[in-house]
Amino acid sequence: MVVTLALAGDTMLGRGVGDLLADYNAPDAFVSDGVREYLSEADAILLNLECCVSSRGDSMFAPGKVFHFRAPPQAVDLLAELGVSCVTLANNHALDYGYDALLDTRAHLERVEIRAAGAGATLDQAREPVILATRGLRIAVISVTDHPDDYAAAPDRPGVAYADLRSGVPGWLTDTVTRMRTETDAVLVMPHWGPNMTTGPLPYILGAARILTDAGATLIAGHSAHVPHGVAPPVLYDMGDFIDDYAVDPDLRNDLSLLFLVTVDELGPVRLRAVPLKLDYCRTVLAEGAERSWLARRFISACEALGTAAVWEDDLLIVDLRRG
Repeated sequence: MVVTLALAGDTMLGRGVGDLLADYNAPDAFVSDGVREYLSEADAILLNLECCVSSRGDSMFAPGKVFHFRAPPQAVDLLAELGVSCVTLANNHALDYGYDALLDTRAHLERVEIRAAGAGATLDQAREPVILATRGLRIAVISVTDHPDDYAAAPDRPGVAYADLRSGVPGWLTDTVTRMRTETDAVLVMPHWGPNMTTGPLPYILGAARILTDAGATLIAGHSAHVPHGVAPPVLYDMGDFIDDYAVDPDLRNDLSLLFLVTVDELGPVRLRAVPLKLDYCRTVLAEGAERSWLARRFISACEALGTAAVWEDDLLIVDLRRG
């Protein structure tokens, strides 16, 4: 059985996006028809939700932090209309507005039947994988972040699934990956790792990816840098962003990103198709012309640096995940 997963990076639906969501009418206001056509090819859509979803809370919960992201409750309706199956919540914005806002996030997602991994009311809930049953294939989704440590869940306190990956991959995480490999057909790990605005994975991330793969991860799809990195099968080191209102770095071009369509079977990932995206203010469209060409050159070069061949085919970037 072959399943197609649509994987997207950081999705921030607060601040400017949240203001527009107050008058939410249709998904086309935020994601173009062209992008949604590619999403419709997937059996499951997963992304990193880089904000809480709530009308409660106070940004002073995280004093000294520069950016606080909170989306209004109707944000989950947008995700549902896009067809999102599961979001990851282990990131550095899940607790921007406190414990109640995080719990509201899970409740709002549950209302529209979107699964959530990586954060919860207790440590056990935050670390518990989501299992998606898709076209006969059972896929475990594991969400974890390596920052910040003060957002970490505790046995009796809400928070995120935190792992200090710079110091090594903790046993609880490798044990979870190994256990899920025996209980499901595929294991997808989605880590929020590394600093913002980097062009490639740091050495500790390369090491963590090897350990997670050895533990049984079928596919790893990372995020946090806000710009896409290269691929070294079975690792997508960073998927960039999907929707936001962020300022644009003229050199790194964090307004240019990729949507990844990955086919997976019972033996593992098969093929990757990367769709070039342009992130306008609060709206994502297909990248075109010179911007698409620039993004393609950067992605192909980033893959080459990791020993992987990426090629153009039918206006998409293709990586054979069985050969690299």
